[in-house]
Amino acid sequence: MKFPSPIPVKEIAERINAQLIGDDTLVATGINEIHKVEKGDITFSDLKKYFRKSIESAATIIILNENAECPPGKALLICDEPFKAYDSIVKSFRPVRPLTASISDSAKIGENVIIEPNVVIGHNVVIGDNSHIMANTVIYDNAIIGKNVVIEPNCSISTHAFYFKKHPNNFERWRSGGQTIIEDNVHIGAGSTIAQGVSGNTVIGEGSKLDCQIMLGHGVVVGKNCLMAAQVGIGGKTILEDDVVLYGQVGIAQNLRIGKGAVILAKSGVSKNLEEGKVYFGYPAQEMKTSYKELAALRQLPDFLKNMRNPIS
Repeated sequence: MKFPSPIPVKEIAERINAQLIGDDTLVATGINEIHKVEKGDITFSDLKKYFRKSIESAATIIILNENAECPPGKALLICDEPFKAYDSIVKSFRPVRPLTASISDSAKIGENVIIEPNVVIGHNVVIGDNSHIMANTVIYDNAIIGKNVVIEPNCSISTHAFYFKKHPNNFERWRSGGQTIIEDNVHIGAGSTIAQGVSGNTVIGEGSKLDCQIMLGHGVVVGKNCLMAAQVGIGGKTILEDDVVLYGQVGIAQNLRIGKGAVILAKSGVSKNLEEGKVYFGYPAQEMKTSYKELAALRQLPDFLKNMRNPIS
């Protein structure tokens, strides 16, 4: 998530009541979890084993709960509860703003947009020209919808991320600070759910087509001209490069990359990165020819075992 304008690190330290170590002239331009940080970002760690990873990341300002050595050009903010401090910063820029009307006054809707009955459009949503939003769809705050986009009935766009901080006795929800961006000429089928990013953005690339009842987790990035059949589910922060095809009920775990032009056949489960331009099948998904050979061998296993018990003399 990027801030509307840079914030001095001294001001951030005061906001979260933190000790400042390092360069006190720095400014923060955004805030991000460790997976997506860029120069100028704030991030945090409350586990010592991840301190080095956080400090050596691209982040400029790191919130920690213990003193550590600060490299040149960075600043550390030391406080008792880094997660709560981080979350409070996000909440200050993404406060809860309940809707009081079906379409927020702050929404920007382009020319020739069709909005059917019972559609709900949240604060600061942008919808491009010639798009069609069908009945009972909800588009939550800060989503950006491109031109010529079709969103079929009963979709939920830019829902809060399913993302929780684990404590010894409970889970604490992160405040979502990211957005959902749907580029031009995208089609989203009925009953689909697209979650917004936790701190980065969920993106569906230009020309991609999604069938019904699809779930995209927080921060998923779908490339251009991808095709997904019904009931596909993709875990958070996974990246699909351009021209990927997913057949029905494919499931893809979080934090993976699927190479350009890959095709994943129906009911496959993906647990690791996949190379571009190949066809995959199975659970765990692997190249189709390998999976089919294994299935063929498995079908012969009963006869093989029978022959082992009753060898021909």
